[in-house]
Amino acid sequence: MNEEQMQQYSQIVAKCWADATFKAQLIADPKAALAAEGIVVPEGIELRVLENTPTTVNLVLPPPPAEGELSDEDLGAVTGGGLCCEASSTC
Repeated sequence: MNEEQMQQYSQIVAKCWADATFKAQLIADPKAALAAEGIVVPEGIELRVLENTPTTVNLVLPPPPAEGELSDEDLGAVTGGGLCCEASSTC
C-alpha cells in the first residue's frame, strides 16, 4: 500500500469507528461505500470487509508468488518477518 492509500484506509477506519451506519454499508457493499468516499476499486477485484474483535483476529494470506519469484533466501526473510495483531500485547 502506498502512502496515499494508507491515509485513505486510515480515514475509512476512523469513519467506521465514528459512524455505525457507514460501517454497516461498508460491510454490506464495500465497493459502493468506498466509491461514495471517492475511492474506486478496480473492475475484477472482489472486496470483502472483515472486522477484528477483542476475541477474533482475521489472518489474511496473500496470493502465492508466481513460479520462481522468491529464492530460498528471500523466502527465509519473509518467514522470519514479524507478526503483530491487536489481540496481542507483545507487538
